[in-house]
Amino acid sequence: MRVLITGITGFAGSHLVDYALSRRDVQVCGIQRWRSRTENIDHCLANFCMYECDVRDASSVRDVIEQVKPDWIFHLAAQSFVPTSWRAPTESLTTNILGELNVFEAVKKTGLRPRIQIAGSSEEYGMVYPNELPIKETNPLRPLSPYAVSKVAQDLLAYQYFMSFKLDVVRTRGFNHTGPRRPPVFVCSDFAKQIIDVEKGRRDPVMHVGNTDAVRDFTDVRDVVRGYWLALEKGKPGEVYNICSGNGWKISDVLEKLMELSGIRMKVVRDEARMRPSDVPILVGDYSKFKNETGWEPIIPFEQTLKDLLNFWREKS
Repeated sequence: MRVLITGITGFAGSHLVDYALSRRDVQVCGIQRWRSRTENIDHCLANFCMYECDVRDASSVRDVIEQVKPDWIFHLAAQSFVPTSWRAPTESLTTNILGELNVFEAVKKTGLRPRIQIAGSSEEYGMVYPNELPIKETNPLRPLSPYAVSKVAQDLLAYQYFMSFKLDVVRTRGFNHTGPRRPPVFVCSDFAKQIIDVEKGRRDPVMHVGNTDAVRDFTDVRDVVRGYWLALEKGKPGEVYNICSGNGWKISDVLEKLMELSGIRMKVVRDEARMRPSDVPILVGDYSKFKNETGWEPIIPFEQTLKDLLNFWREKS
């Protein structure tokens, strides 16, 4: 079986290629922009095929899909950092929506029939009210950032191409996920890196934070990419599935747990520059639909994920 992964150099993409390479009889191909950093996949670059491609370039995408002729496509390429979507909304909307559209059009025009996984986000749900928890796939979508709007558009575009052209698309809505290789602009990795910088004597014991009152549902990235795989192995065409742990963590509690695990105590200082124009108060999901149809459930405890994240920054620093 031939698998194509867009966004293979990114955080989740690098873990997905690790998982795919562990499977039998799977040939992995990936795409990267010419300026993409490969540090996340340097350990396995020799084990798969890489193609230069920008998902925003329709002809480039079509050329790669014609060459690879994939049986499965995991579409992970995206502008995935929420704050950036306020500073550069056009970039976020163009990359995320047109990138996906180019994949769909390439598949349609080449006449291939691959299964396609679209990596959506819990940010699509946006403003969730207390009586709507835990979040099911049937919850209303009330996006609160340009990034979230772009993911809603991806989600609905995938549904439309399934209904209109019978593309074999499976949509996943991944809730917050973290683990080794997570860039430090994301909250758990940011906290972990600041702690390790203190541990190594590179900074004073002062932790700069944004909104620590938000509640998020965290899953280990290695569990999430296993979910992506099962979505195409067992998921139904046209369907949408939550991938999450079902457990809510207040951000301040995540910080406290990281300090406890590291043995480093820090003064916590709120940084207004880290605050968002609008923030989602709580995102806690229900993955029962996905479990019932694929057998997936998270198996890596969040505490282990945080330990691995701290060790990642110890080894990287």
